[in-house]
Amino acid sequence: MNEAESEIFRALADPTRRAVYQRLAGREMSVSELRKGLAVSQPAVSQHLAVLRGAGLVSERREGRFSYYRIEPAGLSPLVDWVARYQAFWPERIGKLKEVLKEMDQ
Repeated sequence: MNEAESEIFRALADPTRRAVYQRLAGREMSVSELRKGLAVSQPAVSQHLAVLRGAGLVSERREGRFSYYRIEPAGLSPLVDWVARYQAFWPERIGKLKEVLKEMDQ
């Protein structure tokens, strides 16, 4: 696993960061908008956003003294590529498992 993949997994491993990421899937939001409905402080949301930004999953747009965040769809590319490597693996394995189970039934 390369560093980009590791960063994405680390960033999304935290349930609060996943919740923040999911909320951004709908639209661009400010930190105060993101904080609504979460049981964490505004500084904590900012820290979570910094991790997501560091992993390339979100980007920030500044407007005056406000920051707005949005998802970077290309940020998930390393994760999608990682999963794709294993998608090819499973159908073959499942087919072999089915054969073994059929043999066991007979």
